[in-house]
Amino acid sequence: MTDVDASQFGRPDDAGEPEQQWPRPPAEPYSSGGYGYGPAYGRPAADPPLPSDTAGWSPYSGMPRRGPGAGTTIAVAALVAALVGGAVGAGGAWYFARRDRTASVRDASASLGAGTTTPRDDTATGSVAAIARDVVPVVVSIEVTTPNGAGTGSGVIIRNDGYIVTNNHVVGDAQSISVTLADGTVADAALVGTDPDTDLAVVKAKVTGLPVAALGRSNNLEVGDPVVAIGSPLGLKGTVTSGIISALNRSVDVPPESATGRPVVLVNAIQTDAAINPGNSGGALVDRAGRVIGINSAIASLGGGLGGASGSIGVGFAIPVDEARAVAEEIIRTGRATHPFLGISGNDLTPQTARSFGLPTKQGALVTSVTPGGPADQAGIRPRDIIVKLGGTPVAGMGDLIGAIRSHKVGERVEVTYIRDGKQVTTQVVLRQKPPG
Repeated sequence: MTDVDASQFGRPDDAGEPEQQWPRPPAEPYSSGGYGYGPAYGRPAADPPLPSDTAGWSPYSGMPRRGPGAGTTIAVAALVAALVGGAVGAGGAWYFARRDRTASVRDASASLGAGTTTPRDDTATGSVAAIARDVVPVVVSIEVTTPNGAGTGSGVIIRNDGYIVTNNHVVGDAQSISVTLADGTVADAALVGTDPDTDLAVVKAKVTGLPVAALGRSNNLEVGDPVVAIGSPLGLKGTVTSGIISALNRSVDVPPESATGRPVVLVNAIQTDAAINPGNSGGALVDRAGRVIGINSAIASLGGGLGGASGSIGVGFAIPVDEARAVAEEIIRTGRATHPFLGISGNDLTPQTARSFGLPTKQGALVTSVTPGGPADQAGIRPRDIIVKLGGTPVAGMGDLIGAIRSHKVGERVEVTYIRDGKQVTTQVVLRQKPPG
């Protein structure tokens, strides 16, 4: 709130005419020399008033504009007349006075120099500039057409004959796919296969001799490690952002992007504060050596969800490269990815639930249903059992359980530890291939 009543001031878009808002003062008598000077401007009275120079008001300043006094104008006119030898009358004096106002603020010899060169750090180990130089060429922009329109995402070149890993939600329902390389080359691409469970997919561009990304490892990362995200946010190709690893082993429930889609659980996800926006999906998250450690997949939004509908708030998630590598290899070999299957549905065990049912543990995966004839059923696991460990990996919730299952192979025998009626039980389970759907 201000101390000024705005109704007192004229504005250019007010309905009334400016002169009605700020009445013009009465004209003063003209001199007998044939030229008259108004109270603020030293120019011939015969000149039509300029719209912005009308004495006494200004439609833009919110208050009557103050001009130079009559004495000042006359003094300037007299000085100019003296300098030109008295041959110029009052009208000429006005012209020179007006011209002098403009010319006096100019400097024909002005120079601001050539500037200094910005120091380069692109040769320093781990510098963002060096990482960008090496990694931008191995990240592509992916354009797709779908039944619902068009979209843009990112991808990482994993073989020089055109294989590119990206997100399933970028290309899963694409009718046509094209990729744009860092040098501007555009190539058509074909879908090799998708894995909705991990939100990963592989496409093959119709071009060879490509630069290939260096794939790192994601099993030895630490919170606080510097990272760089590269992709095409909002369609802006080759965008580079930097940050750190904010957290590890996140279990992230990502809602479906459409009514026909299905939710995805990202397990062991890498959380970063490097800016990730819609269009970054499928792009690279790299370490200080430029090695890919994750495939960017989701962002948190202020609306309370996870996905790609809003801008970055500094909470993004990437699929660990160890998982992406294994899934991509299987898709390239067979066209699809397989995952081991335990055969249960469940929920996270919360402290509130534990208190309500008097359970002896506050963490675990609470079994709500068991698939008849599945591995868990055959091993004797029942609803209301609480799984707390699988294959030696502690289980604090369903995300941990899914991650532990995915770390094993189809046909592998693993130990499962669960709590039933307050007692801890360990059994052997043979994981089978997850059925379609």
